[in-house]
Amino acid sequence: MAEVLTIRIDAKSKKRLEKLAKATARTKSYLAAQAVRNYLDLNEWQIAEIKKGIEEADRGEFATDAEVKAFFTKWKRGAR
Repeated sequence: MAEVLTIRIDAKSKKRLEKLAKATARTKSYLAAQAVRNYLDLNEWQIAEIKKGIEEADRGEFATDAEVKAFFTKWKRGAR
């Protein structure tokens, strides 16, 4: 069941939301709710990964120098 939540946003963001709602044939409420869901999904994932990393560090599980170097070498090649 949907709940009602009132938020305050600046005029520029409201205009952008209205424009996007019109362009996508969606309501402002739908887009705002979707934005909140996306924000929650991302931040919940990020916090879980941070906690996982802290737990690994507490157990002494760290990447070796070779693993770090290999990661950045591969990343550098992909960035080009």
